[in-house]
Amino acid sequence: MMDSDNSLLEEERIRSPRVDLLNIRSFMEEHYHEPLSVDQLAKLANISPKYFVDLFKKTYGQSAIDYLTNLRINRAKRYLTESDLRLREIALKVGYSDEFYFSRKFKKEVGVSPSAFIKNPRRRIAAYSPAIMGQLLALNLIPAAAPLDSKWTPYYYNVYQNEIKLHMSYGEEKSGTELNKLITARPDAIVAGDVLLEEEKQKLAGIAPTLFVPAKQTSWQEQLHQIALFVGRDRQAKAWIEDYNRKAAFAKQKIEEAVGKETFAVIRINGNGLHMYCNRAIHDVLYEDLRLNPAYKGEKLYNKEISLKQLEEINPDHLLLLVCPERASRTYWLTLQHHVEWRKLKAVEKGSSYLIPSDPWCEYSAFAINRMLDEILLLFTGYCPNPYADKVHGSTRAHEI
Repeated sequence: MMDSDNSLLEEERIRSPRVDLLNIRSFMEEHYHEPLSVDQLAKLANISPKYFVDLFKKTYGQSAIDYLTNLRINRAKRYLTESDLRLREIALKVGYSDEFYFSRKFKKEVGVSPSAFIKNPRRRIAAYSPAIMGQLLALNLIPAAAPLDSKWTPYYYNVYQNEIKLHMSYGEEKSGTELNKLITARPDAIVAGDVLLEEEKQKLAGIAPTLFVPAKQTSWQEQLHQIALFVGRDRQAKAWIEDYNRKAAFAKQKIEEAVGKETFAVIRINGNGLHMYCNRAIHDVLYEDLRLNPAYKGEKLYNKEISLKQLEEINPDHLLLLVCPERASRTYWLTLQHHVEWRKLKAVEKGSSYLIPSDPWCEYSAFAINRMLDEILLLFTGYCPNPYADKVHGSTRAHEI
């Protein structure tokens, strides 16, 4: 009988014109408050209910009814936290005619009753970028959903892959499907950077209450405070910043004892080119918190291509090297190490050139900044404030501060 059913579904797939389920899903998102049924949705798609159920599940990894439930529960959460509507009114607005059934359904899906949810509405937070994840972790919050990838976020992937339930994509693989994943995850709130298209912002805000953090205009400390107020963790934010400032002061003293007024530069190797490089994280840690002496007197932030001859003229005492991971950059880096001009550089001659990874040195968040401070302290002094830190450079030696 099973083979016969599959055969009939396959025949219908062949006979039917191409079904655009995006239109059906958009219809569900606009009419979730109405009493929708599989038969009605299948009729709109101009296919049989049985084929519709099979096709929707294969396309989106969940049934149409489960997707509808996600839409309704997500919207109910917003009404519960952002309005003064009574439970019966909220039930009607999200497609349930019986408030008691809605209450039972909500508790089954969310794990707590609507009244309990109001008292603690932001238990499941979604991070829409690695930097946001780095801010939430500083607040002792492990996000329910976040971008995790062994290529783009190796540290977060290795440490938190089992604790973060929904793994979203990031970088080249990031696409509109992430919004669908968030609907399925049913977050109580979303935190995202503000550098998004307006359409994407509206879709995120439609899933759950969303904070858009003004990333370019504010420091990581200001961003952390904003997020902390949004999720009710202001005390944790203040404690984190106080601890970081104390550790930074200690690191500044120790590194100054080790290197004095010697000069520093960060070089980014991209393709066949060398770049004097300074992003916000590098600027804040190296040149603000630690007061290191920059060899290159450029603007506050820069990514300026230079020649090997120009680097010879700058000739820093210490070089931190960021090598882009693609083949051309790695090939150039291997070749560069055999150049006579490169080997004559002061930092190279005395063994003071160090490879640093893009993770965390290219992320601007409280957690990443703290990791950078740990790493550079270990790099230049041999001390490690975190006794459990990975042995990336030098020898790890626990030290109380």
